[in-house]
Amino acid sequence: MKLGIVGLPNVGKSTLFNAITNAGAQCANYAFCTIEPNVGVVAVPDARLDVLTAMYKPKKTTGAVIEFLDIAGLVKGASRGEGLGNKFLSHIREVDAIIHVVRCFDSADIMHVSGEINPASDIETVNLELIFADLEMIDKRIGKDSKALKGDKSLAAEIEVLQRVKAALERGEPARAAAAGPEEKAVLDSLALLTTKPVIYACNFSEEDFAAGIAGNSRYLAVCEIAKAQGAEVLPICAELEAQIAPLEKEEKELFLAELGVEQGGLDILIRESYRLLGLISFLTVSPDEVRAWTVKQGTKAPQAAGKIHTDFKRGFIRAEVIGYDELVAAGSMAAAKEKGLVRSEGKEYVMRDGDVVLFRFNV
Repeated sequence: MKLGIVGLPNVGKSTLFNAITNAGAQCANYAFCTIEPNVGVVAVPDARLDVLTAMYKPKKTTGAVIEFLDIAGLVKGASRGEGLGNKFLSHIREVDAIIHVVRCFDSADIMHVSGEINPASDIETVNLELIFADLEMIDKRIGKDSKALKGDKSLAAEIEVLQRVKAALERGEPARAAAAGPEEKAVLDSLALLTTKPVIYACNFSEEDFAAGIAGNSRYLAVCEIAKAQGAEVLPICAELEAQIAPLEKEEKELFLAELGVEQGGLDILIRESYRLLGLISFLTVSPDEVRAWTVKQGTKAPQAAGKIHTDFKRGFIRAEVIGYDELVAAGSMAAAKEKGLVRSEGKEYVMRDGDVVLFRFNV
């Protein structure tokens, strides 16, 4: 699964990306420093793996992962090609969800493309470019469907959906707000529209403002209002601070955060929220060789989950031996859990749950 980090130039996108991936993406105080998107793959924080690793002492432990793309800054007119905008918009089209970084900090050393720190205006600039690009896509599809309508009456329903979504876009609303049912969603998915993608607004604060608390911060509240209207998420973060603590060992990081009065790092929250935003869950497998988290979509059935491990597991699926993580930990071991009758035998229709610890039985 891919998440794209977007926003205007110089809002802290690459700093946030560096903190997320510790990959050393270039950061500079000028627009379009990032031309091709930087790519980083990061583990999803999961304390359950630490507990299971202590229980099983495996040769290795493998977490679930998400791929992040640091996409170059958008500017006004990007949908018409300004600032290499068409190329950047194509990069956004490739991702499954968007992390929209919004500048909420003042700095005399870092220029703002419009000369003013105004989160609402910045969000509008980026969102309008995404909307303009989507309107162009919808107009092309409506034109194509209208020409084919005489030979295929079923296209009338699709055109109706497209017209309704177009009207929402022209009001400045994202397409995701207009998709009421599965049929409408299917039409929009076929277009790969930018504004159907789920969004987290990452409000990037200075260290001083972040430490002081942002609950009553006017910039933060403005972003929250916009997100509420759009059905998006909001997460306050200090990218500069996260970049400082990213290279630290776990114990050092926890000590650093404790001194700030913060329970957990903003990046851990962002990565977990991104995972949830995409409708993903993790099931777990345990053995002396490896403790591992596997990623599947919510609603995935057992044979398809087995196929994530190996295609033979899906093809020859017999059953899944399942126990919830909490039950396993409480029992102390898989053997003890089986003695207590806590391990269930599930068939092909079983829908996987987050935290299921599973052993798949198969025969090929």
